[in-house]
Amino acid sequence: MLKLFSRLEKGRSVIILFFAVLLVLGLVVAGVYNRSSVATANPFKSREVVASVRGDDVTVADFTVRQKARESEFSRYGGQVSLATFGITGERLLDELINSRLVVQEAERLNLSPSEEEVKEEILRQSGASTGGFDFKVYRENVARNYGSVALFEETMRDIVAGRKLRAYVTAGVQVSEEEVREGFMRENAEFDVLYVPVTAADLAKRINPADEELARYFQEHQTDYRFLEDQKKIRYLFVSTDKVGEKIQIPDEDLRKEFEERGVEQKQAGVRVQQIVLRVARPELDTEVLNRATALVGRVRNEQTLAGTEEDFAELARGNSEDAATAQKGGWLPNPVRRNPNPKPPAAGTPGSVNDLLQNTLDMKEGQISDPMKTGNAYYIFRRGPSVLKTFEEARNELLVSLRNRRAYGVAQGIASRAAAHLKETKDIQAVAREFAAEANMAPAEMVKETGLVKPGDVVPGIGSNPQFEEAIKPLNEPGQIGDHLNIPNGFAVPVLVEKREPRIPELAEVRDRVLEDFRQARAKEQVEQTARELAGAAGPEALKAAAERLGLKAETEEAFKWGRPLGTAGADPALDAAVYALKAGETAKTPVKVGDSWYVVGVTRRKDADLAEFGKRQAELTERALDERRMQVFDEYITAIRRRVEQEGGIEIERDVLARLDAEAAPPAALPRAPIDIPTGQ
Repeated sequence: MLKLFSRLEKGRSVIILFFAVLLVLGLVVAGVYNRSSVATANPFKSREVVASVRGDDVTVADFTVRQKARESEFSRYGGQVSLATFGITGERLLDELINSRLVVQEAERLNLSPSEEEVKEEILRQSGASTGGFDFKVYRENVARNYGSVALFEETMRDIVAGRKLRAYVTAGVQVSEEEVREGFMRENAEFDVLYVPVTAADLAKRINPADEELARYFQEHQTDYRFLEDQKKIRYLFVSTDKVGEKIQIPDEDLRKEFEERGVEQKQAGVRVQQIVLRVARPELDTEVLNRATALVGRVRNEQTLAGTEEDFAELARGNSEDAATAQKGGWLPNPVRRNPNPKPPAAGTPGSVNDLLQNTLDMKEGQISDPMKTGNAYYIFRRGPSVLKTFEEARNELLVSLRNRRAYGVAQGIASRAAAHLKETKDIQAVAREFAAEANMAPAEMVKETGLVKPGDVVPGIGSNPQFEEAIKPLNEPGQIGDHLNIPNGFAVPVLVEKREPRIPELAEVRDRVLEDFRQARAKEQVEQTARELAGAAGPEALKAAAERLGLKAETEEAFKWGRPLGTAGADPALDAAVYALKAGETAKTPVKVGDSWYVVGVTRRKDADLAEFGKRQAELTERALDERRMQVFDEYITAIRRRVEQEGGIEIERDVLARLDAEAAPPAALPRAPIDIPTGQ
């Protein structure tokens, strides 16, 4: 392969983008196409075996490369990426690697391994270069830097071409009929206004009110389920509130100023100044082109070692390239500092969030650091973090006051609780101790004396929560009247006193009535949920369905402009629901309910708008090609699945479960902002 490139005329004009392309060429074929056996630029070189596919080893290095590739694939959503967020486990990554091995092996068996010329053409196609504009020296240096060696890189390209050739061979005879394409178009473009009723055990349970005799009988049948296996204790405790103590504490301005002066720069930070470059995606098909352009801009201005770049260089790029006119003319500078959102709401899994969400990442970057391109809406954003903007004393005053008062209140409250505990152990009179310390604690005596119900380890105690420290403090208290040491609880300190102790036992119904009632309701509701849904499905139309649901205490929901494949409200996306809705005319209700998870759904249609067949005629060729591609993908997946099943039955796949478990346990979000991938068409 090297000699093929050594004959190419040198020319550097098309190589500028090639470096960025090389970073991700190993990622471009998803699923079964990418062998990923080459360790791209990453420090892990372990040859420890994770799996073996007919004697072809999948190593820890292979696994790590695939893991980093998938992290980069999702990094366009901004910030740190955890594959678990997207449901990608170590098992799934290993499945991809195993399938990749099977694809390459099958291509070899069928004599579909690519020639040297085909591999060369693939590399040229991926890079956008021509035979007259390829610099072999630059190619070799970039590949060595990012893949370790030219040989390993070209092996990856060889596997990509082999996978494409195998797919073409397997799917050569695939066809779809005009009727299938038309039906698919009609399904996907029909629009409905839907009225639907979720029927859940939780909703039905609310209306179930058993007679006392029924509840007693249920308890007798299940009483061992409610057995207390540990001691129960009732605790009375003296409470000292840090908030109340803090209300009395006065903080002079000189203390606040001293606190402010002692704070470091990071603690005084009000926000950071940020420069940006915005590149808009005019049409979906231009997404890859815009991302490649954004990645190239980052490469021009960022030092690959520090990930930083100068203000002047970034400003020049912003003025010449950013499509946000307001900031471009100012060198990309945003008009206001980026401040940390005190109440962030993370975007749903798999979604990028807003521009403001992406900007939050700059607060965790170093000054001068330049982000990778991140997409939200119809644009890619590149950010450079500028200097911190510091708070003045006046701006920080309230924050300082709260912080210093809380710290001092904690110490004062702890001292009061300690002295109160010692006095209580002497007097044994909690009410008298409360009266004695009430003024100092800034509390009424009645506020200071609290009592729990009978509690056992693991219980959530009102006002205290599930608190291992509290459980440990009351553990040695075994005789009524015993007093424990003071301890920290939410919002203050407590001094516990044992009131009552009960040994493990089967309780009386009255002690656990609420639990028994809830369990009874859930059990009966689960028995009724399917039958209730079937009865509702007999409604004469949407309005009748709504009325019947209300009589049962159920709520009818509506969804406007619903289309096949989209989530239907709380039910989510489900093929059976799609089919049930599509089968209905306006004014009809499905005669059979649909089960989704543990719930049932009854659907009706109030409006139906069918697809325009004239539009189908205009797009028939495009739709036919799309349907063919989907069918080819399905056929190829089934082909590889069948091969894998056969190889597994023959014992040809061996997985080192302990190694996989360790790799899964070690998986974590990347420490720095990952690079965004470049989606390069693979000619599938």
